[in-house]
Amino acid sequence: MKSSSPWTQKEVSIVTIPVNITFRHMESSAALETRIHELAGHLGVFSDRIQACRVVVDSPHRHHHQGKVYAVKVQLELPGEDVVVDMERPQRDNHEDVYVVLRDAFDAAKRQLQQRMSSLRGDAKRRETLS
Repeated sequence: MKSSSPWTQKEVSIVTIPVNITFRHMESSAALETRIHELAGHLGVFSDRIQACRVVVDSPHRHHHQGKVYAVKVQLELPGEDVVVDMERPQRDNHEDVYVVLRDAFDAAKRQLQQRMSSLRGDAKRRETLS
């Protein structure tokens, strides 16, 4: 009797991206680390060329009247040129938090990665038509 499991019918490819997380001027957080791993893992859908992901979450010291500011840097290590996003968001309407900055930084990284992959595919197609 044959197995009807979808795992035997389709090959499932899961790209695991090594993630290095650094917290500066703030305590590390298991919840933030989990979210960063989720966001980084999702980038593997757009490219299998990502060799590593480095994330720095920073809460630089500011004067109390300026409110809390979070900065997130995401660096995707790729063959050739890395994708780098520096994102800093000041507190707005007393509801800004580090998760919003993380989301925005990874969204920006995703857009850059998609542009990079699109241009690489375009270059390959142009070379084929020139040959």
